[in-house]
Amino acid sequence: MSVVAALRDSSVLESELLNSERIERRFGNYAIDLIEHDETLRRSNLYSISNGVRVCRTFAVVRFGKPGDDLVAPEHAEIVAGRSIGAIFKTRGWEMRKKTLFTGELRLDGPEHPVARLMCLDAPTDVAMHAYRLLLQKDSRSVDYASIAEVHHPDYLEHEDLRRLYPLDADAALDAGDVERLIAMVAGR
Repeated sequence: MSVVAALRDSSVLESELLNSERIERRFGNYAIDLIEHDETLRRSNLYSISNGVRVCRTFAVVRFGKPGDDLVAPEHAEIVAGRSIGAIFKTRGWEMRKKTLFTGELRLDGPEHPVARLMCLDAPTDVAMHAYRLLLQKDSRSVDYASIAEVHHPDYLEHEDLRRLYPLDADAALDAGDVERLIAMVAGR
């Protein structure tokens, strides 16, 4: 299926609020730290500051499509340098669609889990998880930009919130093996 057909038929238009905007609106502030990044992979901590402490609201793992795609090369350079993916594409006039592959929960076993530490979670906790393809369109141009897996702090988004915001695309749903690989990718394995 072409990217344009996927944009039209089986994905959810990104809501008016970006994840970064939703975090800022809900918690009063927003920032991003890059944990690991290069031209093909990025792990980031989208956080707010609460009582002087950085609290991860979304931990995101991004696998970029074709590195250096000429259609989005300027935007990609800024993203690799640490800017917000959604904010860059939104300000540059790209239409963004999320083709949902999976929504579910990920068990963080306790404060020793790296994501639990970022989220300041002390006890074993289930966090909402969303995996999707980010598809872009502007004028007659389209780009299958990245595969993204996000886990969300329970005070920010729960599994039911994700299911309401991003219905699963049954044609693109992941099988059990793919879900296990996704979980391993989020855990940094």
